[in-house]
Amino acid sequence: MAISLPPILEPERTEPEHAAARLSGNELRLRDGHGRALTDLRLSVTDRCNYRCVYCRTGNDGAQFTELPIEQYARMLRVFVALGIEKVRLTGGEPLLRHGLLDLIRETAKLRAAFSDAPLDIAITTNGHLLAPMAKELKAAGLARITISMDAVDTGTFTRITRVPGSFERVQEGIRAAQGAGLGPVKINCVLLRGFNDSQIEAFAEFSRREKVIVRFIECMPLEEDRTWSPETVVPMREIIARLNAVRPLVALPANHASETARRFTFDDGVGEIGIIAPVSEAFCGHCSRVRVTSDGKLRTCLFSQSDHDLIGLMLRGANDDEMSSWIRRIVQHKEARHHIGEPGFLKPSRSMVHIGG
Repeated sequence: MAISLPPILEPERTEPEHAAARLSGNELRLRDGHGRALTDLRLSVTDRCNYRCVYCRTGNDGAQFTELPIEQYARMLRVFVALGIEKVRLTGGEPLLRHGLLDLIRETAKLRAAFSDAPLDIAITTNGHLLAPMAKELKAAGLARITISMDAVDTGTFTRITRVPGSFERVQEGIRAAQGAGLGPVKINCVLLRGFNDSQIEAFAEFSRREKVIVRFIECMPLEEDRTWSPETVVPMREIIARLNAVRPLVALPANHASETARRFTFDDGVGEIGIIAPVSEAFCGHCSRVRVTSDGKLRTCLFSQSDHDLIGLMLRGANDDEMSSWIRRIVQHKEARHHIGEPGFLKPSRSMVHIGG
């Protein structure tokens, strides 16, 4: 029997036992003004991308192509890990385009031992186009997990979205290479846009079951470069669940942790896993654990912030690690309680997604 969508409960906030075990100066972990522990850093290492996805980039006219030296990202990471960051996701643009990425992963993998007994969880989000020849090197450098952005499971639809011919086959190779390198279970992120790829929901369910990957559907957010988003583009969670139930009955899975953004499901036979990330129709801001650093070194406290904060400027003016830590603590005290998508007066963020970091 098909399940109905379970009520959205506020899970009890829990903290890993190793939290703040050996944080610098025995300070408490990084928290915002709402009491949320901030343990997850999204660091963009480039805003360059070799795709031009229709929901993200309209062309190269708005591209900034701003990058910092790898050594500067490494220093920022050291400061954040000292503040209790446990998960680092390297993003872009397309991070696999970035020269020095493997060196950054190696240096990042060494950091956690200086501050805690637990390993640092290092992940990457990539479009997968360049992944196949790099997968083993990424694993050897210290990468733990990988997420691949893939918005269709057929060549025609995929090419129409990415606007790069021949890309679908390259991504398939990348998925297989990541699994072979031990970076599984691979997560596949699919941004759903009505009229573009909403026909792919059922096919993605079969893809998850067949290829042993975790598929996560993401509601389209107002983060595109040309500012054309409208509520009509969103395929909401309840519709996704209804259509997946028509494939096979869904069974809800528990969250891996309180701040997890995806609602998790499997099918009644236990084969396949589907996640649904619904920031538009079912906002999950209450337990947000994230902060972001853009490729040009700006700290953002929310994906939908109207401003960002000049971390690289502070660093280049000679701030030491303790001064940077104190500055970060002051900034995150003003982290937004939630976004306001769909509410009267909502303002889109000051940057598009490719310039913020996925």
